[in-house]
Amino acid sequence: MHHAQQEHTFEKQIIFPVTLHYLLYLPKEYDPQQTRRWPLVLFLHGAGERGQNLHLVAHHGPPKLVEEGHDFPFILVSPQCPAKGWWASKSTAHALAALLDDIEHNYAVDPDRVYVTGLSMGGYGTWSLATSFPRRFAAIAPICGGGNTADVCVLRSVPVWAFHGAEDHVVPLREGQGMVDALRHCGGDVRFTVYPGVEHDSWTQTYNNPEFYNWLLAQRRDTAE
Repeated sequence: MHHAQQEHTFEKQIIFPVTLHYLLYLPKEYDPQQTRRWPLVLFLHGAGERGQNLHLVAHHGPPKLVEEGHDFPFILVSPQCPAKGWWASKSTAHALAALLDDIEHNYAVDPDRVYVTGLSMGGYGTWSLATSFPRRFAAIAPICGGGNTADVCVLRSVPVWAFHGAEDHVVPLREGQGMVDALRHCGGDVRFTVYPGVEHDSWTQTYNNPEFYNWLLAQRRDTAE
């Protein structure tokens, strides 16, 4: 006897616990008693810095520069991805958004100057988080990352500066190029710096470049829409 298949829809709200360990840097001039609000930079590390040892997070990027005595004019949040985690997963994007909510609630953050940047796995995470929450960020800066080009058009009003090494054998240049091309195709505001002759480490010279921070901090979220 033949039974027709019936169409059904299942819906349920799922709530899950989140734990993220992170390094927090507050600018020297930061004073909770004042009304001044500060830009916030979320930094997403690469795959090699996952795990339980929070010191690993300071191996590269802005948290490394802070450890070396560098002062930044922004709040810096550098979370650590769990050992088997992946920054670009949807559940992780929600965890990071919840962390940002918490930081914005507890510190003097300017909500129109929140930025995300990251390298390698963190570059994928930067694209993923921004496409999941496109209205949240004033600008993003993914370094040697990639992602799903089908999602990228939601970022057409978010300034992007992406970076990649031309000779990257870990995350091929086409990964970053594909995202940039897709975003340009739908009218995005995107700069793409490709370093000739550079392999996977396109982050050291990026994060050492004052011009990078000048550009980042000059961007403000467009709240007119």
